[in-house]
Amino acid sequence: MAEIKRRRVGIIGAGWVSEYHLPAWMKQSARAEVVAIADPAAQARAARSRAFGIARTYASAEAMLAEEALDAVDICAPREVHVELVRLAAQRGLDILCQKPLAPDYDQAAALVAELPEAIRLMVHENWRFRAYYRRLKAWLEEGIAGDIRQVQFEFFSSGMIADAEGNRPALVRQPFFRGQQRLLVMEVMIHHLDTLRYLLGELEVVAARLERSNDDIVAEDVASVVLRRLDDGAIVTVNANLAVHGAPPAPRDHLRIFGTQATLELYGSRLSARGRAEREEEFDADAVYQGAYDATIAHFLDGLDGRVVMETMPADNIKTLALVEDIYRLSRFDARHKPR
Repeated sequence: MAEIKRRRVGIIGAGWVSEYHLPAWMKQSARAEVVAIADPAAQARAARSRAFGIARTYASAEAMLAEEALDAVDICAPREVHVELVRLAAQRGLDILCQKPLAPDYDQAAALVAELPEAIRLMVHENWRFRAYYRRLKAWLEEGIAGDIRQVQFEFFSSGMIADAEGNRPALVRQPFFRGQQRLLVMEVMIHHLDTLRYLLGELEVVAARLERSNDDIVAEDVASVVLRRLDDGAIVTVNANLAVHGAPPAPRDHLRIFGTQATLELYGSRLSARGRAEREEEFDADAVYQGAYDATIAHFLDGLDGRVVMETMPADNIKTLALVEDIYRLSRFDARHKPR
């Protein structure tokens, strides 16, 4: 058996999401070593360096790539700079893992993919589909316990955009960058669900969409209702997401129901069940599933580089999710200038 190469990895971005990427890389220490991290914020990159034993830090990706002999980069920077960072890494012939979305919109992503050399191996870090309960649900579907699928309903509700007694909105405290996003709920959050639904059900098309904004502390949408149709059989899939639901928890949880001819499959939070001809129920540890999705995504990236698997979220696949996102914005005709009701 050929020896597996231990890759030298550079991290681009020391912000919020790198807190979950880096533990995943540490678990792959036999196959990869994070040798450097780059971020314009000196305090952030220094904190990650200390916490994870990263030897060298840089103020820019350009400086890191000029100085380091790397095999791969993991782009954890904001989506607005994904295109330029992918191009920068591709120019040096590096393998690339890039946080979702690949670009701020479909057209930019398609243009980027079209220009990349064939030799560049690029995977989009879309980790939701790697959550343990979704992998199990996929296995149940492949087993056929639901029978023919008649309807699918997906709900994602949170009270995170409702101000507390001090006027703070929990979602904005946790992720302050939400305030200025020109595309928020669909591009930042629902994109995960669309990708996961494609993974579970196959290809979809958008039939109708409505987007709204609940408050003036943000400029983009935080309420969405979307109707999709499954291409192979026409089954209707409805997705409702709302970050300003009174009575919902501040931290949202997925609620997915797949209504089949033989059983109803349901995920609510971290509980997965089947009711009908098949009776099953499993409870997952929510914290373990959250970090575990990052762990599994990065392990999958390395498995792909090692030739063990075909990467699931390569650009040719991920661009289909971005196309759904683009269709939702187009059909909704959402105008951020409208005042919330």
